[in-house]
Amino acid sequence: MANEHPAVTSFRGQLARRGGTGDVIILPDSVHTAILASQALGCEVGAIANSLLFDAGGQPVLILTSGAHRVDTAKAADLIGLGRLQRASADFVKQHTGQVIGGVSPIAHPAPVPTWIDTWLRRHDVVWAAAGHPAAVFSTTFEELVEMTGAVEIEVE
Repeated sequence: MANEHPAVTSFRGQLARRGGTGDVIILPDSVHTAILASQALGCEVGAIANSLLFDAGGQPVLILTSGAHRVDTAKAADLIGLGRLQRASADFVKQHTGQVIGGVSPIAHPAPVPTWIDTWLRRHDVVWAAAGHPAAVFSTTFEELVEMTGAVEIEVE
């Protein structure tokens, strides 16, 4: 699309290649938090799938979590079988996803990123996630997210 951010264009291509069926929506303002996204979309905050990238000793780990939850990093690291998860720096996020914090999508990264998904998202018929830019989101389902990302289900809280 004309004047579309390159990260969103890349995301659209990956979404199509992976069989995604949802709509990509460009919102008038940045929705870099689950609360802002839910307000802009008129949905429950729990239906927002936050794509949170963590640093596991230099290796990226992506956890797709409900906007209603905070990730218990010690619990998640234990469930995943890693020693420790720490919040990734902005540079680490950009390096491993090609996207910026607040706009990280579950897909369309330069290389595959091991991914886990919050089981709480299963409660929603429609789930919304970032589409590569802080003002871009897309609709999907829990099952489709798992299929597109290869995510393993975990409880994050």
